[in-house]
Amino acid sequence: MIKKALSLFALLIVSAGLSHAQVGITSVPFLQIEPDSRAAGMGNTGVAIADNASAVFWNPAGLAFQKGNQVSITHSEWLPQFNADLFYDYLVGKYHVKDIGTFGGHITYLNLGEQLRTDETGLEQDRFKSYEFAIGLSYGLKLNQNWSLGTGFRFIYSSLADGSVSGQSINPGSSVGVDLSGLYKSNPFTVIGKEANFNAGLNISNIGPGVHYTDNAQKDPLPTIFRLGWALNTKLDNDGIHKLTIANDISKVMARLDSEGNPNGVMNSLFSSWDSFTRNTGTGEVTLSLPQQLMYAVGTEYWYNDLFAIRGGYYYEDPNNGDRQYMTLGAGIRYKFLGVDFSYINTLGDENHPLANTTRFGLLLNF
Repeated sequence: MIKKALSLFALLIVSAGLSHAQVGITSVPFLQIEPDSRAAGMGNTGVAIADNASAVFWNPAGLAFQKGNQVSITHSEWLPQFNADLFYDYLVGKYHVKDIGTFGGHITYLNLGEQLRTDETGLEQDRFKSYEFAIGLSYGLKLNQNWSLGTGFRFIYSSLADGSVSGQSINPGSSVGVDLSGLYKSNPFTVIGKEANFNAGLNISNIGPGVHYTDNAQKDPLPTIFRLGWALNTKLDNDGIHKLTIANDISKVMARLDSEGNPNGVMNSLFSSWDSFTRNTGTGEVTLSLPQQLMYAVGTEYWYNDLFAIRGGYYYEDPNNGDRQYMTLGAGIRYKFLGVDFSYINTLGDENHPLANTTRFGLLLNF
């Protein structure tokens, strides 16, 4: 009855960013989909940049250095290789309050399409829709000229199927997640005679209780993500008409099974997931060192007169731990209060990869 919905769910776990090591133990993987077209065009780097409303996802501490109000929406036809009518939408906004700080809010929605319901004998019955969404608030507080802290809170809802199977009720799952983050921005300095500054950021997102879909099943943990990164921003001329940013993010899924094959608790996973571990791939056991568990992203962005940007990046996961490897391209336009961003994924090695030819379009409005 729920085979198709659960198959799509497993597919999204792999494609949205979880390594194969976590398939089946981590819920709501849609929370890992990088939402904004700008960062996606830079190889999914954003934790040390975080200079627009999408800081809500990458690093809420980045809100503290921002003023003004902004709304942005991103749309993507998700996993186009499968022609499954999946799509992903992300609406985010920020609002600055003088002498208090900057607040952000977001709505994330993933449509999983319409599924066919069958009984346990395979007899077709009716159809139902599957979807997941999250809604949340974030806040950034500026400690001084160089340092800020941020936090976020989101409600998560996942409706994959309903009814019952093998005597167990199938229900939507829900949870709450918390983000904790920090950002450092250096004072301006000189690089080859041109003004520059350096950023460093840290974000631990989706800290919270797990999700379950059946009445007697254990909870699967949220996809708690650790992100660490840096960015160098420099002017290429004295007037600042030509600007260049180079960024690097390193991230890791914090979920881990205990010695009995059960997911560790929330706080335990934050401290116990940094060593090597062995998993069964179905064809044998593989031991993953810490470097193999990490996801690496590098990206660059060039701006001309704050009007037009071109972007590029590279993303890498170890072949035994997800095996996502792709190049990204992107572009952006800014004119007065309006901005448009576009990004494209070119997968490496497997032309039939689920993420192949994924595009994102983003619209940004400043007030």
